[in-house]
Amino acid sequence: ARMGRTVVELFYDVISPYSWLAFEALCRYRHIWNIDLRFRPAFLGGIMQQTGNKPPAMLPKRGEYLLKDMKRMAKYYQVPLRMSADAFQHIMGTSSLTAMRFITAIDMTNPQYLEPLSREFWMRFWSQHEDITQPKNLLAVAQQAGLSAELSQKALEMISSATVKDRLKETTAEALKYGAFGMPAVVAHYDGEPHLFFGSDRLELLGSFIGE
Repeated sequence: ARMGRTVVELFYDVISPYSWLAFEALCRYRHIWNIDLRFRPAFLGGIMQQTGNKPPAMLPKRGEYLLKDMKRMAKYYQVPLRMSADAFQHIMGTSSLTAMRFITAIDMTNPQYLEPLSREFWMRFWSQHEDITQPKNLLAVAQQAGLSAELSQKALEMISSATVKDRLKETTAEALKYGAFGMPAVVAHYDGEPHLFFGSDRLELLGSFIGE
């Protein structure tokens, strides 16, 4: 990092809609704030399991509220996130492990595609309500993000490798070490200390904290 720039890490999983909001907002702020934004693809399932956290929609009243909240947030941030009535069944019935391994493989080999690729995964799952678990769909997302067939195929082959599995586990463990219990987990390295901000609605607080 250049002198005086605050390193801000965003730990995210494409299964998390609030992560998409934080991702897009931070992508905008990085041009205005003096920050070095780092994307850290991690596995939400692992974080929930390790911390004993439960999906918020398991509480019916909270689930009802979340549907409305997401719609308002999507409109406010101007992100094409579309909540369907069965959005939570949709999440519960999907594992993001393969997608996050695929994103990790690209991060390790061609990090310049990390941002567009992650965005396309959110677009596919949260805007188009389409599958993100099948190999052919992973390749379709990669193609949308501008990756060549060759790079996409290589990443697909890498997802079953120990290197990729271990990297995703390490990133997830790092998020846990910073105190994450869900996503998005935003970690600002300020005054030599890491500071965790949870959720997409703490960005004003993050800005204020780092003097922005």
